[in-house]
Amino acid sequence: MSVKPESHSKGGGQVDARRRELANAIRALSMDAVQKANSGHPGAPMGMADIAEVLWNDYLKHNPANPAWADRDRFVLSNGHGSMLLYSLLHLTGYALPIEELKRFRQMGSMTPGHPEYGYTPGVETTTGPLGQGLANAVGMAIAERALAGQFNKPKHAIVDHHTYVFLGDGCLMEGISHEACSLAGHLGLGKLIAFYDDNGISIDGEVHGWFTDDTPKRFEAYGWHVIPRVDGHDAKAVKAAVEAARKLTDKPSLICCQTVIGFGAPNKEGKESCHGAALGDKEVAAARERLGWTHAAFEIPDAIYKGWSARDRGAEAEKTWNRRFDEYRAAYPALASEFTRRMQGELPSDFARHADAVIQETNAKAASIASRNASQNTLNAFGPQLPELMGGSADLAGSNLTLWSGCKGVSAEHPGGNYLYYGVREFGMSAIMNGIALHKGFVPYGATFLMFSEYARNALRMAALMKQRVLFVYTHDSIGLGEDGPTHQPVEQLATLRMIPGMSVWRPSDAVESVIAWTEALCRADGPSCLIFSRQKLTHQARSPETLKQVRRGGYILADTAGTPEAIIIATGSEVGIAMEAHKSLTEGGRRVRVVSMPNTGVFDAQDQAYRESVLPKTVGKRVAVEAGITSFWRKYVGLDGAVVGIDRFGESAPAELLFEHFGFTAAHVAETVLSLLK
Repeated sequence: MSVKPESHSKGGGQVDARRRELANAIRALSMDAVQKANSGHPGAPMGMADIAEVLWNDYLKHNPANPAWADRDRFVLSNGHGSMLLYSLLHLTGYALPIEELKRFRQMGSMTPGHPEYGYTPGVETTTGPLGQGLANAVGMAIAERALAGQFNKPKHAIVDHHTYVFLGDGCLMEGISHEACSLAGHLGLGKLIAFYDDNGISIDGEVHGWFTDDTPKRFEAYGWHVIPRVDGHDAKAVKAAVEAARKLTDKPSLICCQTVIGFGAPNKEGKESCHGAALGDKEVAAARERLGWTHAAFEIPDAIYKGWSARDRGAEAEKTWNRRFDEYRAAYPALASEFTRRMQGELPSDFARHADAVIQETNAKAASIASRNASQNTLNAFGPQLPELMGGSADLAGSNLTLWSGCKGVSAEHPGGNYLYYGVREFGMSAIMNGIALHKGFVPYGATFLMFSEYARNALRMAALMKQRVLFVYTHDSIGLGEDGPTHQPVEQLATLRMIPGMSVWRPSDAVESVIAWTEALCRADGPSCLIFSRQKLTHQARSPETLKQVRRGGYILADTAGTPEAIIIATGSEVGIAMEAHKSLTEGGRRVRVVSMPNTGVFDAQDQAYRESVLPKTVGKRVAVEAGITSFWRKYVGLDGAVVGIDRFGESAPAELLFEHFGFTAAHVAETVLSLLK
């Protein structure tokens, strides 16, 4: 619940003139950039400027010359629509973000997109805009800091020791993900996570008391957070005192509830929704300059203001001090120091490729017919000891997803150095937290739930792809093959829609061998996320030649062929590959020339060169049948209008898996009949 404070923009209250002048530089740059673009959100940057000035000038540990310094504090702007606040801070403190880029706010190809985007702007730690997710990312970063400290710090050698700060607004708290993430953060006692709630009482539709009357302090106290309520967000001394109190408490995350005036300084629009998501207008900008006593022209910052903001010298000194500490650590613990450096650089162990290949060969030799979720767990047991950077987890389904391996140790407030998170039933929170863990670096996160419940987490998956983060989303119970739980749990459209996310690599392996390869490729992919889709039911091992085994990595390959040119091609994934192989056998015995293509990853196959794709799916063979227990429309690009798809375009039923497969036509006989119908 918000209580709007008195406006201080006329100079009332406890005002430090020098601090206010520094904060006004943020206000001026923000309203100027939004005005020039005629697009954006000036209200939040103007309202939070005083809070940001205290945090960034008095507390934030960072080096503008090296935004990737391992032990920097992390700062997240969860209310990402206020992006000019962050861009102003980065510019003023000395990052490689020139004033020309602020003038290009929200323009094509600029370093200042409408919402902060990871990879576009030095100093931006995560992409924010979808409200609440930045807060969840910050929880992930704080978890990563705590776990890394637990794994690497030694007595008198604290090489991991930094805070995560996050700004958030009413919208972030209204989004359900805030409950999932903050509940877990409180449970884990993330004492180095400090959140600043911009309690301005305004959202786009007006005063929030019409739809948001939660008692936020009590809500967060119930989560186990340390809450500092009713802080005047325009009083630097009050903000500083709150930060001091938050930093002293190390066993709980802190929420500082800052009461602010949105659009602070705009005489006719401050405290109103009219300054939330639109340019102020030339007249109001001029009036705000007069009200604030800011006499400088648009985008003009005096040298004295730049000097007051610059963090270059103290940032360089902070990193230099840390480097000395790390040199001492390296001398005492050379192996750990080398491991820390490797992990923070996102490199896999130098011998991982060799080890993975050995596991693939061993799995192929065993020829076990097991559920791919079991094959996934076997892979974790084989890879886990080689990859201490793995940070696993499941949304309360570890016994079904089989994400626990023999070396798993739970992360908790008492034992922070573990490598497995019990997320509870928090699919969306889990996924966004994993994004934060990946962004922090030092870990490769994987987390699991049923494929159907990927729907809860969908936007976090999209954000992982947008940010090109190595996050592994593990989904089991991949089709109607899960059986009796029925249509509420049986995925139908999920495989296709996951494949539609740009940059998402989706693997649906057909047996244990493809499962190991899927894990290997996902782990080796440093520039994007992957979905690993596994079955509940047993899958038949498929025999492969050494050459065929190499081709699995290409996403689609010829698993079974015929002499000469095939008359027809069957394309299948996952559990349906076994059905396709049975159909191939019966068709071959009947004198038909049929090829079977296993396609565990359509995106990887599509990225192959044209010659390879033509060798697998020659244009001259138009009689094609795709088989997958999901919607049929996705497969039209492979089978064409003259082909056929054995799929499912309706919701499932509650029954044993084998009966469901027969009922919906996923049998070798039906696939063979479908092929023959095309050959008539």
